[in-house]
Amino acid sequence: MSNDVDPEVNDRQIPVALSSASVYPLSVHDAFAVAQDLGYEGVEVMVTNNAVSQNPDALIQLSHRYHQKIVSIHAPTLLLTQQVWGTAWSKIEKSCQMAAEVDCDTVVVHPPFRWQSNYAENFVEGVREMAATYQVRIAVENMYPWRVRGREALAYLPHWDPLGQDYDDVTWDFSHAATAGANSLEAITALGSKLRHVHLTDGSGSGKDEHLVPGTGTQQCADALQHLASSGFDGVVVAEISTRKAKVAGEREEMLAETLRFARQHLSIPLVRSGDN
Repeated sequence: MSNDVDPEVNDRQIPVALSSASVYPLSVHDAFAVAQDLGYEGVEVMVTNNAVSQNPDALIQLSHRYHQKIVSIHAPTLLLTQQVWGTAWSKIEKSCQMAAEVDCDTVVVHPPFRWQSNYAENFVEGVREMAATYQVRIAVENMYPWRVRGREALAYLPHWDPLGQDYDDVTWDFSHAATAGANSLEAITALGSKLRHVHLTDGSGSGKDEHLVPGTGTQQCADALQHLASSGFDGVVVAEISTRKAKVAGEREEMLAETLRFARQHLSIPLVRSGDN
C-alpha cells in the first residue's frame, strides 16, 4: 500500500487553539493572555457561570486585544453548568447566537443526559436545524459511560459514542476516549469527514476523566495528529488539558507550552503505517 499524500493537504496548517477550560480556575481573560504569550492561534470559550464567558462584546474585546481568534464556543451542556442559560435548547441556541456574534463557525455540545428524555428524542434533528438556522457547525462531543459499582450506567442519549450516530459534525476528545476505553486513532479514522473539531489531551484509562498533557497517556495522540495532518482535516485542534493542580509559578504555562509543542510537531508529520511503501 502506498502512502501518497497530496502535497497541498500535507502543507495545510491545522490551527492549534487553547480552550479556556485549560486555565481553570483562572479566568477567560487569562486564557486569551496565555494563548497570546505561548503562540496559540485562537481560543475556544467554555461558557460557564463566569460573566465574561457569556458576553459576546467582552469576548470580542479580548479577541482584539490579544490578537486571538475565537475558534469555537463550548455550550454550557455540562453537569456543572446546568443552571446557565436555561433549558437545554436555550443553551444551544444562545451558544449559536454568540458564535455568530463573535464570528466563529463551531459550537461544541455534549449529548443529552438520559433524564433529558424529551430533549434527547429530538436532539439529532434539532441540532441539524439549529446549525442551519445560525449557519454554524454544531459538533457533538464524544463522552464516556458512567460506572457505578463496577457496572456501566446509561448516562447519555442517544449514546456517549458519536460513532454510528446521525450527526453532521463531531468533536473528538482524547481524555473522554481514554475514560471510555476507546481507541482515538481508530475512531478518528472511522469518523472521516464528520470530524469537525478535536480536543487535544490524553488519559491513562483509569476510569477518570483526566485531561492529561498529550503523549503522557495511552491514546496514540501522536499517530492521531499525524493522521489528521495527512487526511485533509479542515477543522481546529484545541488544547483542553487540566492544569488545576499546577502549584508553582510557570507550571501551568509549561504544561500548555508542551501541549502546543506536541501538537505542532505531530501535525507537521504525515502518518506512515507499518507496511506502507
